[in-house]
Amino acid sequence: MPVLRILHLVGSAYNDFYCDLSRLYAQDCLTATAERSRYDFQIAYITPDLHWRFPASLSPEDIAVAKPMPLSDAIEFITAQNIDLMLPQMFCIPGMTHYRALFDLLKIPYIGNTPDIMAIAAHKARAKAIVEAAGVKVPRGELLRQGEVPTIPPPAVVKPVSSDNSLGVVLVKDITEYDAALKKAFEYADEVIVETFIELGREVRCGIIVKDGELVGLPLEEYLVDPHEKPIRNYADKLQQTDDGNLRLTAKDNIKAWIVDPNDPITQKVQQVAKKCHQALGCRHYSLFDFRIDPKGQPWFLEAGLYCSFAPKSVISSMAKAAGIPLNELFMTAIDETLATI
Repeated sequence: MPVLRILHLVGSAYNDFYCDLSRLYAQDCLTATAERSRYDFQIAYITPDLHWRFPASLSPEDIAVAKPMPLSDAIEFITAQNIDLMLPQMFCIPGMTHYRALFDLLKIPYIGNTPDIMAIAAHKARAKAIVEAAGVKVPRGELLRQGEVPTIPPPAVVKPVSSDNSLGVVLVKDITEYDAALKKAFEYADEVIVETFIELGREVRCGIIVKDGELVGLPLEEYLVDPHEKPIRNYADKLQQTDDGNLRLTAKDNIKAWIVDPNDPITQKVQQVAKKCHQALGCRHYSLFDFRIDPKGQPWFLEAGLYCSFAPKSVISSMAKAAGIPLNELFMTAIDETLATI
């Protein structure tokens, strides 16, 4: 088998938080998939100043000595490398859209969903509208801009329309709490969604992968929520900043999150709905969806998270492992699906 030249697209053109988050996942992926006989990895690292670097590794030392380049020089460098495949590792909106589109223009294939699908999924209201039209249940909601007043009676969830990791998400239990919740949510986006609160239940995430053109449902991941003590998940349930300023994943400790027994009757029901979401949104290679399960066992679509870093701690990787699919097999499956469509 010829060695594949794979470019890891890492960092963020938006802010330091997303830059660090991307580096965290990408470093784990590089370490875990480093089969040098099969892959020749290269790294493109983008920083919020819009410069590109091509470091030997993602260590601070290698990043520091890598020459910063403007976009025009970076494109010239990339096109000279004979890259076979790009792996997107950027989680900011520009990284998920503009930078993927750049590789479409360069005619370099990449794993994962296209910029238009990423843009739709990143806008929670648009994603909800599309899956609802396909017959998936979604919480009643409304999209607000600055100055507009919610009409949905509490309890309701207020969240920015385009932020991840539960940034700016607030559960409103009384109408007097709306002003503070909206103010917080508008710190992260120009538009805010107000949704009817779905009673617990459970909260799960479902991953779908494509193998030989077929949709495969993975074991569910369930999250620690409680109707009284923790009715919704927050930022601290997902990420934490360590004393040295680095980010740490907190939802990977088998306490705040765990894999659901595949024999649990909820698994098949959620997988069927997730496949419907995957098809409705036009996803490829893989997809990931969050659902709220009400007390009657009915799944309600919350949002789509259409990315996978192929790090061991990445959600789809964890789900695949629970299904008996090792990380390198998962990675190779995604590569095969990508190259098969060229």
